Amino acid sequence: MNRRGFLSSLGLTSAAVMMSPDLQGAERDWTGKVPVRYPDPDIIALDPRFDQYKLGNTAIQRLHTGMLWSEGPAWNGVGKYLLWSDIPNNVQYRYLEEDGHVSIFRNPSGNSNGNTFDWEGRQIACEHGNRRVVRYEYDGSVTVLADHYKGKVFNAPNDAIVHPDGGIWFTDPGYGSMMNYEGKKGPLHLKEAVYHIDPSTSKITLLTDEIVKPNGLCFSPDYKKLYVSDTGSDPRGIFQWNIVSSSRINRRKEFSSMVYEGRSGGADGIRADKDGNIWASAGWIGDGYDGVHIFAPNGDRIGLIRLPEICSNVCFGGTKRNRLFMTGSQSLYAVYVETQGAHIT
Repeated sequence: MNRRGFLSSLGLTSAAVMMSPDLQGAERDWTGKVPVRYPDPDIIALDPRFDQYKLGNTAIQRLHTGMLWSEGPAWNGVGKYLLWSDIPNNVQYRYLEEDGHVSIFRNPSGNSNGNTFDWEGRQIACEHGNRRVVRYEYDGSVTVLADHYKGKVFNAPNDAIVHPDGGIWFTDPGYGSMMNYEGKKGPLHLKEAVYHIDPSTSKITLLTDEIVKPNGLCFSPDYKKLYVSDTGSDPRGIFQWNIVSSSRINRRKEFSSMVYEGRSGGADGIRADKDGNIWASAGWIGDGYDGVHIFAPNGDRIGLIRLPEICSNVCFGGTKRNRLFMTGSQSLYAVYVETQGAHIT
């Protein structure tokens, strides 16, 4: 029997898991000392389309805790490690897949938020404290990729993704500039927007500013669509554009709303899997909402992964790219899923 059929063999449907009184209301031990009975009750299918992505013999794990605001998870396939940021503490951490060891990767980190790796394996980081996007070179030096646009400094670059052509796409909602990182709190200098950095000329192009607070972003599996979460819209949601060229997008439309059961939280970091589903971190509401919301390619919410704290961002990683890493406000979580991330970064 394959793993995909495991849940069905248990005779448990998604509805049964959600409705069982034995699986709800119990206080979960996130230390890992008390085993979770399979199937994990906090991995919930809201639609039969999500059943194929659930594994019956896996549980959500808390891998590390103790941060103030963890963000920007990015998987390095060569080093087999996860990199992520603790923004207020001005450090980046590394989690090793081979033994679960966690250590400080970079200190100071420029109060970095989003991280990713380019197609040459170099780390790209969005630094709140320094209001810039940087690339770390193989020799340890730092290349500043973007720190101003039309003579004005950025507010606080938030998240970044890399296109196969080498172009870097990033958001600048300004949240970091509102925080008092070492006395660097300041006003917004530019209208919140999404930008593109040309890999050949380093030219910075404004892709769109028709969004209130552009936050997390990702490409569709075929790189024909751009998705951006808006944490400033009312209600908050995820928006979609067609990609016309390396530096042009059009036909904006709402992909999905973050309103769920009458409660309107927000999506932060987002990632696509190989089937075009969008996995969105969610938070600011509480139990039953905070965690990860999964949307089908047509925008229907089909699944939930419940966490005990706000989820800030997600990425796919692990040797087979079938492990979903989730940064909570203070912790790092992971769960295996029956799919793979659409992209290597």
